[in-house]
Formats: sequence, C-alpha cells, structure tokens
Amino acid sequence: MSAHTRYAAVVLLAALAVGCTRPHPVPRPALRPSPEPTPRAHAGAPVTRAADRQPFTLVAAGDVHPSDREVLATARRDAAHDGYDYRPMLKGVRPVISAADLALCHLDAPLGPLTGPFTGYPVLQAPPQIATALKATGYDSCATASHHALDRGVPGVRRTLEALDTVGLRHAGSARDAAEAARPALLRAPGGARVAQLAYTYGTGSGRRPAYAPWAVNLLDAKRIVKDARAARRAGADVVVVSPYWGTEYRTAPDARQIRLARLLTASETGGRPDIDLIVGTRAHTPQPYEKVNGTWVVYGLGDQLSGVMKQPSGNWGSIARFRFAPPHRAGERWRVTAAEYVPQFAQQGARVRVRDLTRTGGHDRIRKEIGKAVLSRGAGADGLTMGR
Repeated sequence: MSAHTRYAAVVLLAALAVGCTRPHPVPRPALRPSPEPTPRAHAGAPVTRAADRQPFTLVAAGDVHPSDREVLATARRDAAHDGYDYRPMLKGVRPVISAADLALCHLDAPLGPLTGPFTGYPVLQAPPQIATALKATGYDSCATASHHALDRGVPGVRRTLEALDTVGLRHAGSARDAAEAARPALLRAPGGARVAQLAYTYGTGSGRRPAYAPWAVNLLDAKRIVKDARAARRAGADVVVVSPYWGTEYRTAPDARQIRLARLLTASETGGRPDIDLIVGTRAHTPQPYEKVNGTWVVYGLGDQLSGVMKQPSGNWGSIARFRFAPPHRAGERWRVTAAEYVPQFAQQGARVRVRDLTRTGGHDRIRKEIGKAVLSRGAGADGLTMGR
C-alpha cells in the first residue's frame, strides 16, 4: 500500500464516523472472526488443524438499499448533524447478526465520495457511512455484485471496495483488478473453519462492464461459479457459500433460471464432495423459498433487509437465514448443516425507517405469516427448517 493510499484510508476512516459518532459512538471491535484473504496472509500464524475445527453459525441477510429516498432521509436525521448514520435503522436486527460466528450481507448500491451526490433509482450512489453501519451491526463480508454495481462505473466499484476495506469488511462480487477478482472472500470462524463467499449478478443494467475491465463485476455463469468454488476449496475453504443476485422482482416463486442454476450448482462435485455448500440469493425484493436441492440448502431469495417505500409492500420484507455447520466425521467429506432457521424481518416505514426483527416485535402478524408462507413453500419445513429467534 502506497503512502498516498494509506493516508486516504486514514482520512476515509475518520470521515466515515463524521455525523454518526456523538449520539451513537462507534463500538470497539468485538472478538469477531479474522478475515483471511489467502492462506499465505496468515503464514507463520497458528492455524487450527482441520481435525480440530469446531462448529460455527452463519447468517445471511437480504439486499441493503442505502440510497432509497426514505432511507437516505432517515440516515440524515439519525446523524443529528452533518453526515449519515445508518446504525439506528439496523439496530433491531443487530442481536441476530452480531450473535453469529459469521455474517454475510448484500450491498445493492455503489458508494460515493463523502461529498456526494447521493442518488436513488435509476442510477444509484450511496453515502460511504453505510459501511460503518454494516460493520457495527456485525457483518463480516458483503456481496457487491448487483444490477447496480456499475451505475458509477469502475470508479464507483473502487470507491465502494475502498470504503468496505477501511472499516474491515470483506467483499465478493466486484473487483478493482483481475487479481482481486480471482480471490474469494475467505473468512475464518472462531473455531477455525474457513468459509469462502463468492458473489455473482445476472446482469449490470445500463452500467455495462467495460471491455478494459471485464473483472469489475462477476456475472452469473455456472461454469465460472464451479471453477471459482473449486479454486476456493484449493485455497483452504471448508465451506463455500455462493451469493447470487438473480430472480424476478416481486415474484415469490423462483423462476426457471434460478431453479436450473440451483440444480446445476448443487450437483457439481469433486472427488465425491459437493463443490458448493450453501446458496443464499438476493434481488427479488421479496422473500422466496428455502429448499434443499441435491442435499444442499438453497435460499432462492432473502428479500430486502433495508429499503424505502417500494413498488409493492413485500419489498420491505425479508428473512435472515441462519445455518449451523458441523465438521465432517471423516477427512475429505463435506461440513454438515445441523440446524437451519429463518428469522422474518421488516423494514418499517414512517417518520424514520426501522428494521424490525419480527420474532421480537409485537404485531405485524400478517407480514410474519406471509414471509413464513413464502419461505416454506417448497417443502423446507420437512427438511428441518424452522423459524428462529
């Protein structure tokens, strides 16, 4: 890292807290799993032997839309002075996110400079302070591949990843160069397990990938995903998680492409071991089913985690997926999912947007019921999926 880059990172880190430190001081980092970009990054450090690795819990949540008009306005009000503070909006789900050993998010907008401008649909650009809030909520890694990833071109990709790097969030799905695009987000859980997150999008809208930067955003392609998953396994991943940005907006049922890709990806094996251990999808703006496909859990759509007023009310609904993984009985076998849960959540609109955990919030019985109906609509209950807290 050059001296200029180091200086820019320090300035950004200080500035990200501006407007959100007085009423809500940034918490000191908790004992969270250490990010591990490659095995080489920890050369010489103690490494847990595969046989000694312990079970861990992973959560994944839906799309975060930080530049929606109502969300932007709330972040401004919650800052109480210049800046943007997204933490109060996410406070309601923080206990679920921060309690997990690993937590994955999805960021659905490129981040702009601190001075803005910040814009909503159709060309998005969000305040970089959302990165501070996601880290404070307990997230470890964020998928950044989406229809809007290139709304601000390659410079927007660069700004987004620099903001995530500054607060200590790993990321997958977009990149600043070919080398970065070839590396998975490799995380280490407290018990020693290594988890890779891979992310892809069905397309990039009006912001097409430039010919000089085909690595800027990962596109959905079954062969590419399998190749990347196998590479992540060779890099030491015990569990490989794929975060696809796919599906038809406001459609509860998965579409034909989702079903086809889910079958292809979960059927892929190397040496009798599945190449992919979990799929957690986003983009549909509504909760979609969980289903075991070829013995692997697939979440077709998590819905939205943080959003403003949407075209349909279900655009403010989401589920948080929670899976408990246990090490294999014998070396070379896959890690087993021993518990599968969903937590219904709701981005409540009003004078200020607030994300509610519907297992801890009174009322909203109809929304809770509709989310459960969608999540369980492909028989996940028979495979052990339950509503968690």
